[in-house]
Amino acid sequence: MVFDYHAGMATPQPSPAAPALTHRQLAIFRAIMQHGSLSRAAEVTTSSQPTLSRELARLEYLLGFDLFDRVRGRLRPTVRALALMQEVERSFVGLDQIAARAQELRTLSTGRLRLACLPALAQALVPQALVVLSHTLPLAAVSVSTQESPWLEQAMGEQRFDLGISETTEAPVGATLQTILRVNEVAVLPASHALCRKAVLTPQDFEGESFVSLAAGDSYRMQIDQMFASAQVSRQTRLECTSAVAVCAMVRQGLGVAIVNPLTATAMAGPDLVVRALSTPIAFTVSLLLPDVAAPHPLRPALVAALSSVAAAFDATQINGPK
Repeated sequence: MVFDYHAGMATPQPSPAAPALTHRQLAIFRAIMQHGSLSRAAEVTTSSQPTLSRELARLEYLLGFDLFDRVRGRLRPTVRALALMQEVERSFVGLDQIAARAQELRTLSTGRLRLACLPALAQALVPQALVVLSHTLPLAAVSVSTQESPWLEQAMGEQRFDLGISETTEAPVGATLQTILRVNEVAVLPASHALCRKAVLTPQDFEGESFVSLAAGDSYRMQIDQMFASAQVSRQTRLECTSAVAVCAMVRQGLGVAIVNPLTATAMAGPDLVVRALSTPIAFTVSLLLPDVAAPHPLRPALVAALSSVAAAFDATQINGPK
């Protein structure tokens, strides 16, 4: 802001307009920064050194400051050049992603489906569904992005993914919710623990036990704590973690007992980790989130069917199998 103190008044003056930069100028600048010399930058841009030199001089003129110091015939980036490169790189990363997406659409009839899911579901549900999908569509391409809640739900509302898998029971604005699994949380125990002798555990069974808890603020942590509070059961809670997989790993090492979702518990179960049902149900839900505005991806129905079939099979084992 510039001020004119004529007649004792401060009058704002317009700031200089931003320079009109071209994509070619920025591409040349990026090439020089990446390769450190005009000669190498000329090779990768299929241009000549004199042309690049002129374009660089033009860019510096438009910017109003030098981008490089000339030191014994070599170019050394200035502090301003390094700062500008950060912004340029962000722009080119976006362009690279667009180019990659265009290449996928050109070479594949369906393109790559973008799937967003919670980390726990990427470990315990998604791999099995992708196996089912590969049997029917061997060439199907899927990009799996793990997202925590509530950022996952926000991304789906913003139409940034073709399909989402969450534990939410309410659809975010801009997306439709389809529940595919309703089961209950389970207890996980070290294989040598005395409670393994019981098929179903009550809250009172956890009295005085070393307990590995989910992180504070986790919705399931709050329900678990409420269950024990209502039963007036006191645990020794010294360890907590944001990841159900990590919780199971700690239990497997004998650091305590825990309550986690049944998908993760089943995936982690083995000679050192035992899964048991709870007498007090704590509901665990898996839902699909489908963007409302974005055009449905051609692969989406097949992947939805695969996820639903895997969830149904798991649900059947929970109902009919041993607890």
